[in-house]
Amino acid sequence: MSYKKIICLCIAFSLGAHVAFGQLSGLTKTSKGYDFSLNGKVVLSYQTEKEPVPEGVDDVFSKSGFIHPLKSPSGQILTRIQPSDHYHHYGIWGPYTRATIDGREVDFWNIGDRKGRVEFAHVISEKVAGGAAELNVRQHHFDLKAEKSKQIAIKEDLRIKVKPADDNRYLVDYTTTIFTELDEGILLDDYRYGGGLGFRATEIWGRDNSTILTSEGDIRKTADGKNARWIIVKGESNSPAGQSGILFLSHNTNRAHPEPMRVWPEDNYDGKGNVFIEFCPIRHESWMILPNNKYTLKYRMIVFDGDLSPEEAENYWRDFVK
Repeated sequence: MSYKKIICLCIAFSLGAHVAFGQLSGLTKTSKGYDFSLNGKVVLSYQTEKEPVPEGVDDVFSKSGFIHPLKSPSGQILTRIQPSDHYHHYGIWGPYTRATIDGREVDFWNIGDRKGRVEFAHVISEKVAGGAAELNVRQHHFDLKAEKSKQIAIKEDLRIKVKPADDNRYLVDYTTTIFTELDEGILLDDYRYGGGLGFRATEIWGRDNSTILTSEGDIRKTADGKNARWIIVKGESNSPAGQSGILFLSHNTNRAHPEPMRVWPEDNYDGKGNVFIEFCPIRHESWMILPNNKYTLKYRMIVFDGDLSPEEAENYWRDFVK
């Protein structure tokens, strides 16, 4: 490399030019699941083993099939599992809540009700190529009140793909495809929770040190029940920049796009640790899942330290759907 090029690179760095977060280091199987790493540091884990519950908590809340921890580029943990207010919350995950199967109500979300649950089943494929790591898994949605042969109500193929993005950020593609083999199909009833992509944020974040902004200009006070193409969730952290966050993107081919959201209001569980958002495709309209038909939802997350502007969010969304 010439002296002139070195000088130009140094100037670019000093001016804050967009620089890739780093080369993907790998996808590693562990005793609990799979770790995705960048620059030799783990940034995201998908859990294949059931997570033990805290002492004194009913074991029904132990589960597998979720993302945690998800970390910012500087290593700040942005997800949370098994919070004492909702032991069934698991980092990044997306079970459906009210489903009608053969005339019965089944709840895959509130696992404490013992009506349904979602678990990791097996790995379909894994690869590291082109600077990206990809894991494809099968998850089973169980109808626990059904006869044994019909308890696997929904089969879900989940694809998680991680690769560097610009400006010391990285991206996560989260693609979920569901189908049922039940002859009668399944009605996913309209409800304020369920499906899509849910995110329970770090216990550090609360009303006074975190913010939410959507593509439509809604903030935490006004976002619940509204539709959006993207949503930025960011808050105080121990990163050098003092702040970290995630931009969540909904693909324009998704059902009910721009997609309805569930966003906890500011006074929900007052104090810290009360940040929850979800892209919820059945928020306003039920969804009939016909037998042996496949239904896909695509999401992308841009994980960052520091700040991310609405203009950048819009550019990321356009790049995602292009």
